[in-house]
Amino acid sequence: MQTSHTYTRTNYLLVFSRIVTGLLFVFSGFIKANDPTGFGYKMEEYFHVFGTHFLNEYAVAIAVIICGLEIVLGVLLLLGLWGRTVAWGLLLLILFFTFLTFYSAFFEVVTSCGCFGDAIPLTPWQSFGKDLVLLLLILVIFVNRKQITPLISDRYTQSIVTVVVVVISLGIGIYTLNFLPFIDFLPYKKGNNLPKLMTLPEGEVGDQYEIIYTLKNKISGEEKKVSDKVYLTEELWKDENWEIIGDPESKLIKKGYQVLIPDLLINDANGDDVTQELIENPYYNLIIVAWNLEKTNLEALRKINALVMNAAEAYNIRAILLTASSTQKAEQISDELNLLAEIFYADAVPLKSMVRANPGVLLMQHGTVIDKWHYHTLPDYDTLDSLYFRKAYEDE
Repeated sequence: MQTSHTYTRTNYLLVFSRIVTGLLFVFSGFIKANDPTGFGYKMEEYFHVFGTHFLNEYAVAIAVIICGLEIVLGVLLLLGLWGRTVAWGLLLLILFFTFLTFYSAFFEVVTSCGCFGDAIPLTPWQSFGKDLVLLLLILVIFVNRKQITPLISDRYTQSIVTVVVVVISLGIGIYTLNFLPFIDFLPYKKGNNLPKLMTLPEGEVGDQYEIIYTLKNKISGEEKKVSDKVYLTEELWKDENWEIIGDPESKLIKKGYQVLIPDLLINDANGDDVTQELIENPYYNLIIVAWNLEKTNLEALRKINALVMNAAEAYNIRAILLTASSTQKAEQISDELNLLAEIFYADAVPLKSMVRANPGVLLMQHGTVIDKWHYHTLPDYDTLDSLYFRKAYEDE
């Protein structure tokens, strides 16, 4: 009786572990496969930390494979197919993830692991805690892997189902890589007003910092650290025996409201800030984002340029090209393709968030993102005209 009772408990624990782990792996894989380009950027951060920069060229491909692998392992675990192989795969993968998240948290090298993409940002320690829980569940699965029974008994059907799962899992990442994410979790998504997301809402308070000074006593040589408040209230600045040494330190004392777009700064070729002028344009703006002109699709830029020419001839539409590349490279590409768009410059980080394509296009008006496209999905001029341009100018 005791043996049977123990077996039942173990079996329930195994079922629970399989369901929770399987669903988490499917969810995590799908969220990242929704935006493999973004996960690829996160992979590049890890490559930088471990000095494996040569892998940067393959970051997105690796991201698609990892996302697909998570979905495959999660689905096969839920179905009970290839139990022993899946258990080994889960164990090796979670050991790898746990090492990465611990390393990131302990050494503070990557601020977010990207475990659930931009949908659910986690701190490194939160990610490590999540991986520890998953590790415990997977150890239960691994120890009891021989007890995993498939929901499908026929071997041929198992193989067919497995192939279908692999194709769909990898296909999700490949599709979103070429046609933009199904769900846009970034602040530049369709319908968002960028000026509002760049400013602190009324009544909200941002991060609060205090300045720490290092003081040294000229007579005794004693050193001490004091905050700017103490320095002023105790009027230490009046005491000639104390002098400030080194540079003041800034210390975060209270986390405040986080502006969703804190880093968008657009400059012209002279270095002048033109951010507000461009994003608050009351007319339609066609914003072409080609953050890296060295790697951009030139044929796509040609097609976009033809569309811009048609739009500019018929309507008062301003077209701009945003890039993080050098002025020399931008001017070279502009001359080579006879680009009609004005060229402006911004940091690569916000440009990568604007649209997951190189190049990609945003249609904006009054600071609001009306629509956005990967260069594979950009409509032709007649479609844009009937959907947006003609209606807007008829209303005026």
